[in-house]
Amino acid sequence: MIKQEDEQGLSADMMPDIKVNVREVFGLEQDLEVPAFSRATEYVPDIDTDYRFDPQTTLAILAGFSHNRRVMVQGYHGTGKSTHIEQVAARLNWPCIRVNLDSHISRIDLVGKDAIVLQDGKQITEFKEGILPWALQHPTALVFDEYDAGRPDVMFVIQRVLEVEGKLTLLDQNRVIKPHPAFRLFATTNTIGLGDTTGLYHGTQQINQGQMDRWNIVTTLNYLEHDAEVDIVLSKEPTWRTEEGRKLISQMVAVAELTRAGFVNGDISVVMSPRTVITWAENTEIFGDPAFAFRVSFLNKCDEMERPIVAEYYQRCLGQDLGDATEGIKLKAARMP
Repeated sequence: MIKQEDEQGLSADMMPDIKVNVREVFGLEQDLEVPAFSRATEYVPDIDTDYRFDPQTTLAILAGFSHNRRVMVQGYHGTGKSTHIEQVAARLNWPCIRVNLDSHISRIDLVGKDAIVLQDGKQITEFKEGILPWALQHPTALVFDEYDAGRPDVMFVIQRVLEVEGKLTLLDQNRVIKPHPAFRLFATTNTIGLGDTTGLYHGTQQINQGQMDRWNIVTTLNYLEHDAEVDIVLSKEPTWRTEEGRKLISQMVAVAELTRAGFVNGDISVVMSPRTVITWAENTEIFGDPAFAFRVSFLNKCDEMERPIVAEYYQRCLGQDLGDATEGIKLKAARMP
């Protein structure tokens, strides 16, 4: 098993061997250095050179990597919570694995189970480790997405590991696993452990206070400021870097902001993330019509009862009726297959 992992570039004896300056790498006004790896493995996320770091969230995540703190990032969906952790890990060359704690993830998925395997031509029963014991034994950052949606039996497995020196006991194997010195644990959540108090996130659970106390750092990530989001979209879509193009992208971001306000107020059940705005800009370039591109990028994903509200957002920001968004479509032959 270890040999196979070494071939994949991740060895259990790897440790951070360099330090990076947060001012130079993350643009923070701090004279701090954090540990990092000098080489990347296939488990290290790709770097997004255009990613915009939130200073407070970045400091919290860096504290998790540097001081082995358990960090929870809370915020509305579409704010980029998981991506934020990944992009910090990418710049530290720190292997990072994400696990979505939806209702289908069970204790067996996390811990492991017995499986029948072939050995020397014979069928034998062998214990196959789950993602949690594997990650514990390697220099990895394990990120639990949708942490507040996890099943109770899963949450109690995680609770013991939340302690800095938390060891995982495998009862079936009579083994106690000690965490790797470079193992780190993060979580993203839409609530702060109190359940769905807003009515926006059905399926989330209350997290018991004993478990919440084990999270050393809890930070909140909000949506980007208007101009910052416009700059990110333009960095992804350079064809819109004109005065008229920037105006259109600004209007697109304004529509997204209205959907977020409507989502928070309970008027609509979906929300436009920065990724959706980028997709809208890309599709506008393909179809040559912002209205039709808006329909196929976002409006068709909305509930039919909510579409008039979303169409009103479009009209308010772009100054024209969305209509049926089928007239004036100019397909660009150069972009078509």
